[in-house]
Amino acid sequence: MAHIFILCTGRSGSVSFIKACEHITNFSCGHETKSRLLGKERFEFPDQHIEADNRLIWDLGRLEKYYGNKAKYIYLKRDSAKVAKSFTKRTYYPNSIFKAYCDGIKKTPTEKLNPKQLERISTDFVDNMTTSIENFINKQKHTLVVDIDNIENDFKKFWDFIEAKGDFQNALESFKHNHNASTLKSKTYLKYHVKLFFLRFFKSIV
Repeated sequence: MAHIFILCTGRSGSVSFIKACEHITNFSCGHETKSRLLGKERFEFPDQHIEADNRLIWDLGRLEKYYGNKAKYIYLKRDSAKVAKSFTKRTYYPNSIFKAYCDGIKKTPTEKLNPKQLERISTDFVDNMTTSIENFINKQKHTLVVDIDNIENDFKKFWDFIEAKGDFQNALESFKHNHNASTLKSKTYLKYHVKLFFLRFFKSIV
């Protein structure tokens, strides 16, 4: 019985990582498969399973409660400046966790922010998540850091660390394909959020 959790900030290659894991035959794998669930169901993963979900960062206390040192934890990292830039590009994507951070946690609606301000908050956001992950894995027994920018070397370390079986070469080859890349669609979503902002503003003064 084994559970493998891929912890990351997001925008660090977790989708690509799970695509590679699909070539592993002795583990199932999934990306954010239980992120919408509540309570105990949020953590009921099958045996011999690899799960990547950056939203687990906000559930680390309960993750430790349910699994603790019984699981293995992979910290999937990427250059923090690249991560922050990617989050900024996707500010107005549906279900943007970065926009939720701006609007809800920092009480700074993104529609009021200029690019420099967005960049500063994005950097703060990434630093916050990185610190949470590092503090968590420092308390666990079975951990491994994987750098997505050094994946050709680090994926082999991961493969050996979890004692994976399957087609390693095809798994590694899959990283040559882009998955979940940021696009210019954020500009379209911005128009929606601007309209929503003014609607909320006028309602607040009525």
